[in-house]
Amino acid sequence: MSLTYASLQTSLATLTAIPTTDTNFQSVLPDAIQYSENRLYRELDLLTEDVRDSSSSTSSLNRNFTLPTSIGTFQVVSGINIITPANSVADAGTRNPLTPVSRDVLDLIWPSSTGAAVPQNFCYLSQSLISGQANVLLGPWPDNVYTVEVIGKIIPTPLSATNTTTFLSLYLPDIFLAGCMIYFCGYMKSYGAMADDPKMAQSWSNQYDQLFQSAASWEARKHFAGASWTSAKIEPTAQAQRG
Repeated sequence: MSLTYASLQTSLATLTAIPTTDTNFQSVLPDAIQYSENRLYRELDLLTEDVRDSSSSTSSLNRNFTLPTSIGTFQVVSGINIITPANSVADAGTRNPLTPVSRDVLDLIWPSSTGAAVPQNFCYLSQSLISGQANVLLGPWPDNVYTVEVIGKIIPTPLSATNTTTFLSLYLPDIFLAGCMIYFCGYMKSYGAMADDPKMAQSWSNQYDQLFQSAASWEARKHFAGASWTSAKIEPTAQAQRG
């Protein structure tokens, strides 16, 4: 089973007994999708969230660098590469991985632009309240304009009427639907001791948790974090390796 925006509406309407033409249903639907997507993107280490963005460059003698936004807003940064020589695009130059350190280290070792060179380290500085995009500091201060390749996780474009399929709807439709139903339980006031059906939300939460375990195991294997750091699953009758 896979889901599209239209079929998700049909499934939710069937499970909630609310017609898709209901005004309130249509009003709640985007919030339910966002709730389910945000949980899955935060809780699962999905490969589909991983991107590389080399659309931004350093400014000479300026250690401040704002993460690029051409692909999406970075939520987690797993690596930053400085491309040398100066003014080279990512695939035409040499990648120089930066080592993350604390701000105190950068302020102590490279307190000014004196000794500017190709950056070797970075640290988080702040995160914009408006865009959500993070700013980092570089050290040493860049002595030229260098292309910066940022590797990390973004939140992909949500499912909507104009984006009718996503990775979650196509490959994790069961847990995605369960997440949406948890949110709809709150809308239907089936989310507590005084609710008409107090077990409804709990049942969907339990279903979500069960599906989450298999999805998490699947994603771990994609990262070669399965048995013995391979892509193999752990067999229940196999003995653990020593050492």
